[in-house]
Amino acid sequence: MSRRPVWKFLLYVADNAQNSLHAIANLNVLCTEHLAGECEIEVVDVLVHPERALKDGIFMTPTLVKLGPLPVRKLVGTLSDLPAVLHTFGIEPVAA
Repeated sequence: MSRRPVWKFLLYVADNAQNSLHAIANLNVLCTEHLAGECEIEVVDVLVHPERALKDGIFMTPTLVKLGPLPVRKLVGTLSDLPAVLHTFGIEPVAA
């Protein structure tokens, strides 16, 4: 029996900015509807942890980093263009 991978995401946001809230909501939908909830999400507020953002090369928010499964990929924006997000991260869309 093959085990489904756990998707690991790191989302950089700026406090409660509207675009950050949209990105969080859209990532939750993506994980629920397309990845069967097999996701680990860490949200980093760059206003609270600017040194981490700089260390990781994050200069815009929201930025989503897919850490696993490999390869690592980054995407900037609210994640509202779901087909583009799925394509960028190599996720097969779930048939409606």
